[in-house]
Amino acid sequence: MLVSADKALQSLKKGDFAPVYFLHGEESYYIDTLTEYIEAHALSPAERGFNQILLYGAETDLGTVLAQARRFPMMAARQVVIVKEAQSLPDWRKSEAADILAHFLQNPPPTTVLVFAHKHKSLAKNTRVYKMLEKSAVVVESKKIYDYQVPDWIQQHLQAKGYRASPDALQLLAEATGPDLGKLHNELEKLLLNQPKSQPIEAETVEKNVGLSREFTVFEFQKALAARNAFKVEQIIRYWSENPKKHPLIPMLALLYNFFSRTLILYHQGRQSDTQLAQAMKVPPFALKDYRLMAQNYSLAQVVATIGHLREADLQLKGISSAGSTEANILRELSLKILSLGKR
Repeated sequence: MLVSADKALQSLKKGDFAPVYFLHGEESYYIDTLTEYIEAHALSPAERGFNQILLYGAETDLGTVLAQARRFPMMAARQVVIVKEAQSLPDWRKSEAADILAHFLQNPPPTTVLVFAHKHKSLAKNTRVYKMLEKSAVVVESKKIYDYQVPDWIQQHLQAKGYRASPDALQLLAEATGPDLGKLHNELEKLLLNQPKSQPIEAETVEKNVGLSREFTVFEFQKALAARNAFKVEQIIRYWSENPKKHPLIPMLALLYNFFSRTLILYHQGRQSDTQLAQAMKVPPFALKDYRLMAQNYSLAQVVATIGHLREADLQLKGISSAGSTEANILRELSLKILSLGKR
């Protein structure tokens, strides 16, 4: 049975433990969350010594795993068998795996909770093994989320805990962590330690507790360009030039390219609701204000020209058309070209 990570966790919190869990996918966060919850709650501390078995995929095989799963618990209602790094089990690539697993899944012991933590990639859905697991086990696929989905994920995560945050705080956190949910979860836990639920989390709180400066993120830099704020653009460039290793220019150019490329969509969408525009641009609705600011201050031709300047800067950084300029000088020249484009 294919279920979401949230639904699987809700069932576990109610004490409903299934005989077999298959957790797989590129995003480790949900796999770790579910595995750790089962480790911590399926058995009492006194029961774990004899009844909680931890195996690693590279050090075992499917036959051994299922043999352990068939054991009876000792002085407990159930036993737990967890296979970490299950993607390293050699049996997934063998034809016999389907037969071995099929026999077990026909009648899994009701006194065993068997967990496969198959991380970093998903099991191919067209295989016989996967189809059997989907039919007879609880299957959770943990997919990576996209950058534009991160603010919404943060908002939902905070709401589930009874907190709320301003749009700028959400965007700042998203810029700081990207779609790495494990890192994001850790930053949120640190952030919430001294945060009262009665007050929204503001960008200043994020700066203080996460160790960031809202003035000097790529998010602020692109907003400064969109607003044609030459003073702030230069302020950020100077700060970045003092910390070049901490602020490499190539990934920043990629983010700027995405920002200006998405702005192009605004000129072709006509009259649409914020929800429709956000879906078309693949951004959260509250981020539209920055794109509208860009479209207000730059014409379509100027945005197209800006994308061309970004490509030129990328070639300079890669040494293809550069005369040994520093990253700061390349960024300063790029910014000057963009800001020098005539206002609409």
